[in-house]
Amino acid sequence: MTSVEIFEDLGRRDAFGPLVSRARKFLVSSVPSDSHMWNLVALQIFLEEMGHEVVNLGACVPTELLLRRCHAERPDCVVISSVNGHGHIDGARLITALRADPGLARLNVVIGGKLGVEGEANSQFEQELLELGFDAVFHVGAGDSAHAIESFRRYISSHVEQVT
Repeated sequence: MTSVEIFEDLGRRDAFGPLVSRARKFLVSSVPSDSHMWNLVALQIFLEEMGHEVVNLGACVPTELLLRRCHAERPDCVVISSVNGHGHIDGARLITALRADPGLARLNVVIGGKLGVEGEANSQFEQELLELGFDAVFHVGAGDSAHAIESFRRYISSHVEQVT
C-alpha cells in the first residue's frame, strides 16, 4: 500500500470500523535518526479517524525529549515509526531508556515501519525488540504496509481501546 492509498483509505471512515466509545491518547514519534515525517502524519490521521487524540512529536525526536513528553502527556500508547532502516537500532535504545524510567515502565509502546536495511530479513528484529520491551512490533516488508496497518488497527482494538 502506498502513502496515497493510505490517505485514500483514511478518507473512508468505515474502512477502520466503528469509532471508539472513548478516545485514547496516542503519542506518535520517530526515532532520533529518522527525518521522515509523512509516515507520522499518516499515522496521526489514521488514529484520529478512529476517534483518538494524537500528539505528534515529529521527526528526529531525541530519546530524552520523548521521555519528557510521555511524562507530560500521559498517553495511553506511544507509537514509534521508522522508515530510514535504523528502527531496530534506535528503537532498542529508546525502549531500554523508557522501560528504565519507573514512571513509564508500564506504558504501552509499539514500533513499526522499516526496522532495518535487509528487506524481508528485517523481520529478524521483531523478537529482539519485543524482548527489549516493546508491546508490539509491526514490521513493514517490501510492499506490504497494508498488512502492518491492519495488524496495528487490530492491536489498537484489542490492547489499547480495551484498557480502562
